[in-house]
This record gives sequence, C-alpha cells and structure tokens, in this order.
Amino acid sequence: MLEQLIQFDQNLFFTINHGLSNSFFDWLMPALRNRFFWTPLYLFMIIFSIRTYGKQGWIMILFLGLTFGCTDFISSSLIKPTVQRLRPCNDPEIKSDVKNLIDCGSGYSFPSSHASNHFGLAVFLIVMFFSKWKLILPIGLLWAASISFAQVYVGVHYPVDILAGAILGGIIGFIMGKILLASKTFGTWNPGN
Repeated sequence: MLEQLIQFDQNLFFTINHGLSNSFFDWLMPALRNRFFWTPLYLFMIIFSIRTYGKQGWIMILFLGLTFGCTDFISSSLIKPTVQRLRPCNDPEIKSDVKNLIDCGSGYSFPSSHASNHFGLAVFLIVMFFSKWKLILPIGLLWAASISFAQVYVGVHYPVDILAGAILGGIIGFIMGKILLASKTFGTWNPGN
C-alpha cells in the first residue's frame, strides 16, 4: 500500500513537473514561491490591520506571526527531521529526470513548509475575516494553493508533501484564529460590514 502511494505520488509529481511544463510557468512558478514576491502583500496586511483595527490589528498581526512560527517550526523542525523524505531533486533514483527550476536545497521534503506556512496564514485570515468578506475563502485558499503548486512545479516537493503541509497549516491557522476570536480582546471583534 505504501509502495503504491509513493509510486502514485511520483507519477503525479512528474505529471506536474514535466507534463504541465511551459515557458510561462517556468517564469511564474519560481516567482510565486519566492517570499520576496509577496512582500508587498504582507506589508499591506500589516498596515491595513493596524490602521483599520488599532490595538486589535496589532494583536491580530502578532497572532498571524505566531501562526507562521508554529507552522514553520512543526513542519521544519519536528516533522521533516523525523520523516527524512528526500526532495525529488535530491532523490538519487529520480533526480536526473526532475526539471529543477530553482536551487534544490539540502532540507527534507515532507511536509512542505511553504504549504503549511501559507495555508496556516490563509486559514487564519479566513477565520478572522469571513464574516465580512466571503470572497476571502476562495481567494485565500487559491493564494496558498498557487504557492504550494509552484513547489511541485519547480521540482522541490512531491504532491503528498503539499497535501500534508496544507492540512497541517490549515489546522494550525484555524486553531489560532479561533483562539484569538475567543479571547476577551476580540469579544467585540467586528471586521466591518
């Protein structure tokens, strides 16, 4: 059963890494997974939250940072060293066939920290703002999914790494959002009409 799952995961990886290959994606996908590409969005979120919600905005940004810290620590420092799954671009059995568009790095693959971090952030923001902006649900999930998909496309993660990271991040983001909304400070939380 595990052998079949690994084979399916590799096949799906090559379907994305090779089968969807095109010059536009070769330009776009490395950019999507680059943290500097999203810096303007992160700055906007910080400024918007603080200017619009004051003290609650500061606390929300703090919890957003805690969410990121938890997802990154659990995925990178706890799970990856325990599982020790090689990245596709480092796996001696397949690395010569991998279309690698970025530096592979030496870290492990399972779960994807990019996926856990971004799904954690997205789900946290969905929990906080869904009552005002219903569109945050598809936009937030699409944002996190596009970054995660890019990880497979550029050759550094398998699809199962992404799925596990997305689930981990989603759970942490949901819990952190619910904790914040249950706090005394956010008893009067009203993101607007």
